[in-house]
Amino acid sequence: MPEGKPAGVRCVQLDEGNLCRLFGQPERPAVCAQFSADPAVCGATDEQAIRLLGELERLTA
Repeated sequence: MPEGKPAGVRCVQLDEGNLCRLFGQPERPAVCAQFSADPAVCGATDEQAIRLLGELERLTA
């Protein structure tokens, strides 16, 4: 996503299992490499992660 990932838009680099296709690659954006998953941000399930991250994106957009 050369122009960055807009809030509410799924990253095009996520596979069907929600894993990053660029993990470990030099093309992986710095912001992604610096992100550290935390239960307060990601919850315990995919559904919680979508809700929590969506709320953070909404609050910071």
